[in-house]
Amino acid sequence: MTTHTEQPVGELVSRLSEQVSRLVRDELTLARIEMVEKGKKAGVGAGLLGGAGVIALYGLGALFVTIGALLALVMPVWAAALIVTVALFATAGIAALIGKNQVKQAVPPEPEEAIASGKRDVEAVKSAIQEGRH
Repeated sequence: MTTHTEQPVGELVSRLSEQVSRLVRDELTLARIEMVEKGKKAGVGAGLLGGAGVIALYGLGALFVTIGALLALVMPVWAAALIVTVALFATAGIAALIGKNQVKQAVPPEPEEAIASGKRDVEAVKSAIQEGRH
C-alpha cells in the first residue's frame, strides 16, 4: 500500500515560486553568456573587415606604384609591382570574406538558445499543470 500525502497549497505555491525564480535567473544567465559570445564574434568580424579595408588601401597604393612603374620603367619592375598589387587585393578579399562570415554568425543579436530553452521550460510547466488537473 502506497501512502500519498497531499502538501498544503501554500507550500506548493512557495516551492513553485522558488523554482520559477531560479529558472528565470538561470535563463537570464544563459542569455547573457550567449550575448557575450555573439558580441565577441561581431568584434572579431568588424576587426577583420577594418583590416581588409586597410589592406585594400595598401593595394590601391601598390596599384598606383604599378602604373607609375609601368610608364617609367622596363617590364620586369612593373611586373613585380603588379604581382604585389594582386597579392594585396587577394589578401584583402580573403580577410573580407572571413570577416563577413564572422559578423553573419553574430547576428541576429538575440540569445536564441536561451529563448528556445525558455520556451521548452514554459511548455514543461504547462504540461505539468495540465497533468496535475487530470
